[in-house]
Amino acid sequence: MAEHYFIYIVTNNNNTALYIGVTNDLVRRIYEHREKMVKGFTSRYNLRKLVYFEMFDEIESAITREKQLKAGSRQRKIDLIEAVNPTWRDLYEEL
Repeated sequence: MAEHYFIYIVTNNNNTALYIGVTNDLVRRIYEHREKMVKGFTSRYNLRKLVYFEMFDEIESAITREKQLKAGSRQRKIDLIEAVNPTWRDLYEEL
């Protein structure tokens, strides 16, 4: 069975802070953020709303994309989110 990898962006209810991560199990990872099982930036700023993700077949591609997104400006991240999710709805419920 082929494994998939994901890059994702989570935010808080006010969409004021953004976090970009990579995982091989998107449902589990977002659940961990939502339940504050991950100590650090995401739990401190209550980042629990999944607003963007991409899927990859190879971990190297996912990591490269994660680094590319992290290196970009905040505005580029916002533009990317709004291109596919203009209302910033929580995509977790749709997974």
